[in-house]
Amino acid sequence: MNSSKTIGIIGGGQLGQMMAISAIYMGHKVITLDPAADCPASRVSEVIVAPYDDVAALRELAERCDVLTYEFENVDAYGLDQVIKPGQLPQGTNLLRISQNRIFEKDFLANQAGVKVAPYKVIKSAKDLETLDLSKNYVLKTATGGYDGHGQVVVRSQENLQAARDLADQADCVLEEFVDFDLEISVIVSGNGHDVTVFPVQENIHRNNILSKTIVPARISEDLAAKAKQMAIKIAEQLHLSGTLCVEMFATADDILVNEIAPRPHNSGHYSIEACDFSQFDTHILGVLGETLPAIHLHAPAVMLNVLGQHVEKAQDFVHAHPSAHLHLYGKAEAKHNRKMGHVTVFSDKPEEVAEFGEGIDF
Repeated sequence: MNSSKTIGIIGGGQLGQMMAISAIYMGHKVITLDPAADCPASRVSEVIVAPYDDVAALRELAERCDVLTYEFENVDAYGLDQVIKPGQLPQGTNLLRISQNRIFEKDFLANQAGVKVAPYKVIKSAKDLETLDLSKNYVLKTATGGYDGHGQVVVRSQENLQAARDLADQADCVLEEFVDFDLEISVIVSGNGHDVTVFPVQENIHRNNILSKTIVPARISEDLAAKAKQMAIKIAEQLHLSGTLCVEMFATADDILVNEIAPRPHNSGHYSIEACDFSQFDTHILGVLGETLPAIHLHAPAVMLNVLGQHVEKAQDFVHAHPSAHLHLYGKAEAKHNRKMGHVTVFSDKPEEVAEFGEGIDF
């Protein structure tokens, strides 16, 4: 193993915090860049307080660190290209650009990685929606900048069409056909530039486009699970992946479709901190450092529940009632409605009996 490194993380949210914790356990030093001095990562790292597109601050981070990584994809790729030394950002800015733009992402997945995606069409203006077959349902998503349901319009009828036209005239978009799927799943895969390691297939339940519950292993057939893992590995190998990547997918009765990729540890992989012998954050740090990656072992079936701002008290009550549950609170200053404040992981082979904190509540 290499001697201690200084690792720079762009983004000091909960993902940056958990990356930093893994890095510190391995004996490394961490410096984070974030606009907020009291960001979650400030509890475990030094913080350079600056906007993500501040080239002078990015340069300072690059000059003070051996290796750079990012905790989310809305980082200024052009700014990074101006400051990084060769090999200093193992994930690369190409992966950032692919994952920042849904048009680039769909093209990469379908045409370069050669994996199956839902039928889609690139929309450049409202005119491109004129001949839409409204016997089908669609979701129109802005090519850049959307997350957790923002920058999206669901098109089911003539009534939704005007909102879709308005969005299409504001920005380039991707129009995806709704897929008749059984489950939403994801696969976490980590690479070190040469080899990859893959986590169990995760089943994800969303409420209002925000992840609510993850079940591991996903309740799908062994054949479909193997197919999902192979697709994630294929994508990772095409990217010569360094660090952790999440591949979000739809499972139908007999097939897997890739929805999108996130080039960093992911909310759906948080269960791995307790439920696997190495977490997605451990393998991310090992991967960006170019270290040998372990095979991943799931200790036991597990369920992860997201704790949003309106759920904090409920989550604390749950952990008092279930002392073997693992509560993670991220240290965010304000518990806002629908803001991710933490998560709870519980070992259970009866996931249907583990109720989401927002279940039965319209949030």
